[in-house]
Amino acid sequence: MLDKLIQLKSDYTADDAAWDAFVARHPHGSLLQMTNWATLKGRFGWSSRRVWLRQDGELAAGAQILFRTAAWGTVKVAYIPHGPLVDWTDEEQVTLLFNQIDFALYEHRAGFLSFEPLVWQGELPQWEAICQRLGNVPSDVTVQPPQTIILDLRPSTDDILAAMKQKTRYNIRLAARKGVTVRQGTLADMPIFNALMRLTGQRDGFGVHAPVYYQAAYELFSPDRVALFVAEYETRPLAAIMVFRWGQTAAYLYGASGNEQRELMPNYAVQWAAIEWAKTQGCTCYDLWGIPDAPEDELEANFTERTDGLWGVYRFKRGFGGQMRRTVGAWERPNNKLVQKLYHWWRRR
Repeated sequence: MLDKLIQLKSDYTADDAAWDAFVARHPHGSLLQMTNWATLKGRFGWSSRRVWLRQDGELAAGAQILFRTAAWGTVKVAYIPHGPLVDWTDEEQVTLLFNQIDFALYEHRAGFLSFEPLVWQGELPQWEAICQRLGNVPSDVTVQPPQTIILDLRPSTDDILAAMKQKTRYNIRLAARKGVTVRQGTLADMPIFNALMRLTGQRDGFGVHAPVYYQAAYELFSPDRVALFVAEYETRPLAAIMVFRWGQTAAYLYGASGNEQRELMPNYAVQWAAIEWAKTQGCTCYDLWGIPDAPEDELEANFTERTDGLWGVYRFKRGFGGQMRRTVGAWERPNNKLVQKLYHWWRRR
């Protein structure tokens, strides 16, 4: 096995198409490991580096690592969103890949690594033993929401609707009856999306990216890996969402709505349009991307009362049915414990 696994140090622009194809077919692959995601983050303060292993000439494992300075420019940290991509049950492959990750951290002078693999909780009973062997430790600092709801798109659209909560089905149909229409937008609609996003952030009290960020995301993943949907009433935009796809998965990453005529349920209409689009693109699952990180019984007991954090969106997302899934969460590789402590102190401040 060892003589078949060859690490190739690459400059970032090499073999992008092969890398993206590898990510799309990998069982733990994610949009956040694709070439254009690193390109997007590179426009906003991050640098990137890929390491990988080949077996019999084909990519077998790898990681796209993001780097940035933090704590007032005093430390450099590394982050692997939804990665590494590796066969976690293959001890030799995992060891070889982390050796290359460590070398990349050394070259970039990164004091420690945070990573959030897209590995579902319970999928690998030996997960903690694997991390312990590698020297990785759990972290309570998450960037990506560890818990989500995933819809199965393999049934018919009628069956997908039937699996939803009755109120959600009603709201989807109500929007149609009331004259809400949904169209697939273009780059020219990004000012609409950004205006709605600004209103959403102000209304619900959360931070949003600068308009150039959302526009860059749309431009980079166009034309076939992103879709923008706009819900309108009498040509007036009421809600909009941006949905991305890779492999057989589509994910709802960004959504916004205005303050007017919310009783027409445009958020439900635009979400249903995106689900239908994902199904036509050959996707078999639709990731609603983020709910509160709490047990299901706690979520169900409290969602009508709580609106902080992701609780407000949970009430909306739960109505679409689907299966609640949680990843193994965030982990750290503290190559320099002093840097790790400084970084966490900075984050707390």
